[in-house]
Amino acid sequence: MTISIEQVQQLRHGKVVTANGNKVGSIGQVYLDDTSGEPSWVTAKTGLFGSSESFIPLQGARIDGDDVVVDYDEDTIKNAPRVDPDGHLEPDQESALYQHYRLDGIEAVSNVRGDRPSDLDDPSEVGDDRADRSAETVGQDRSGPTTDDAMTRSEEQLRVGVATRESGRARLRKYVTTEQVTQTVPVSREEVTVTREPITDDNRGDATSGPAISEEEHELTLHEEVPTVDKDVVAVERVKLGKKTVTEQATVSDEVRKEQIDMDDPRNTTR
Repeated sequence: MTISIEQVQQLRHGKVVTANGNKVGSIGQVYLDDTSGEPSWVTAKTGLFGSSESFIPLQGARIDGDDVVVDYDEDTIKNAPRVDPDGHLEPDQESALYQHYRLDGIEAVSNVRGDRPSDLDDPSEVGDDRADRSAETVGQDRSGPTTDDAMTRSEEQLRVGVATRESGRARLRKYVTTEQVTQTVPVSREEVTVTREPITDDNRGDATSGPAISEEEHELTLHEEVPTVDKDVVAVERVKLGKKTVTEQATVSDEVRKEQIDMDDPRNTTR
């Protein structure tokens, strides 16, 4: 929906507000397009005591009482290129504003006059005045019906950089596990042996020193070795974290827009 001159003439002491209801500033001036005669831009008084005026496109805007509701947020508006609201908007200034607000396609721009809403003339008078101003317009570096013979072809170019961000964290964590260890150790034991000796002259005395017939017992203590296990804590290695920088190639891609210029020659069908 396009805002008409009649609607702008009804504004009195209104404000410029965003779609979510935030006030940007009071209405400063409304700028009419020289080609269509329709309201094209509105300024909002911002800064301390309204000392600055920010330009906002009226594309997509609507009237709500005495206020103009625009389709841009406060940050976008306040960061717009600074243009002196002297009642005259030059083509290069309007072009910079178009690029800031990312409007689709830069329309043919000629000098645009700004007026306070209450100072706008009758629509028919505005049309006559527009025709006079259009005839006096001097061409600039942007193409349009009132510019000079040259066109400026522009294109977008990628500006690729790098940013550092956290990609993850590495940790050292120590915990205890249990495993079975098997080792072999030699052990010895004593076993009983029985030796039988015949009676000889050498042992006869020991053999016949006791009763001729008797009962008796002899006891022998046997020993053996058994494995024993003890544990010692031994430091075996040191482990620590470090980091190194690895450089690799990363590929980025994005779409860029380019203006193309063709020539139409009525005498030649070749372009």
